[in-house]
Amino acid sequence: MTTPATTTVSLSADEARRIALRAQGLLGAPDRRAGVAGVLRSLGAVQLDTISVLARSHELVPYARLGAVGREAVESAYWSGGRSFEYWSHAACVLPVEEWPYFAFRRRARRARGHRWHMLKDKQRSCAEVLARLRSDGPLTSTDLGGAKNGGPWWDWSETKIAVEWLLDTGEVVCAQRRGWKRVYDLAERAVPGELLHDDLDDAECLRRLVGQAGRAMGVATRADLADYHRLTGAQVDSVVADSGLVPVTVEGWTGKDRTAWADPGALAAPLRGRHRTTLLSPFDSLVWDRPRTLRLFGFHHRLEAYVPRHKRVHGYFAMPVLAGGRLVGRVDPAREGRTLVARQVSVAGAGAVEPVARALREAAEWVGCDAVRPERVEPAGLVAPLAAAVDKLT
Repeated sequence: MTTPATTTVSLSADEARRIALRAQGLLGAPDRRAGVAGVLRSLGAVQLDTISVLARSHELVPYARLGAVGREAVESAYWSGGRSFEYWSHAACVLPVEEWPYFAFRRRARRARGHRWHMLKDKQRSCAEVLARLRSDGPLTSTDLGGAKNGGPWWDWSETKIAVEWLLDTGEVVCAQRRGWKRVYDLAERAVPGELLHDDLDDAECLRRLVGQAGRAMGVATRADLADYHRLTGAQVDSVVADSGLVPVTVEGWTGKDRTAWADPGALAAPLRGRHRTTLLSPFDSLVWDRPRTLRLFGFHHRLEAYVPRHKRVHGYFAMPVLAGGRLVGRVDPAREGRTLVARQVSVAGAGAVEPVARALREAAEWVGCDAVRPERVEPAGLVAPLAAAVDKLT
């Protein structure tokens, strides 16, 4: 890194990549004392998704950074002690409870809009009934409240479900727990600590804090990266980034609209050293959830194919990128058959990636309680036997 006093900091592509890895908790010794809660605070958002292959995505994210942390410990860190809440950030995400005030701008926008995509027949009555039930009996799931559906397709929500989700959108209700993957709703006044339960921050201050948080979580980021992290607009980023605490930098090879980037000053000041994690990554991991950024940082085309018709899939239903040595060296589409982790499809960058992919598979298998790993299809095809041998060597 060069930091002349009168010019913008200039970073090499390698420095930018390592800064990003360290900011995401994937370079250097993990903070095991802070544990899963520390990972959540550092990332600022952990995406939720219904797909569960080896585990759900919100479990895979701390696993990638901390190793084989117990899955019960992961759930406890998210959903007990009032540490977090669920809201709309990059997508539906678990967020540190300290960020509640930062999303006041989004709650205000939802209130101003006046409705979700589902419309309430009698908003006042339905919302009052939900609030009354939560006040007397909460916390409750939508089933407890009377049912989530009317009996038709999945989008055919009941009046109660629409009402409670509207109240969540606008901040009167909060989801601070999941039970059997169902949201558990509670009154925000009961679930959010009193010192945080306010919408006092104006829109500009909310945006400034979220842009600063995103920049620290990514280490170095373009305008588009900063916008994508919490799904802001480019104009919103532009309005506050100069006051966010981030500093302008240039990165070798980042051109055009990506030419101007921003970095966390703390990330620029700290030496770039430490151990690289070798691990499978959730496709929804914040290191890779932004496809243009992943391509720019790693030269890696990342795409979730779960919603692609089977015959059009290239890498598999839930292809998980493999991180090793600070690079994305392949993909694994996993499944489980009893106590065997089946690598249904493996794509590796070359022979040099075989051993780290094998290590990532073995560690993941042990974490989910499997005692065997079976690679099936491997690309390039000539690496089937070497991968199987490398996995067996680690058994």
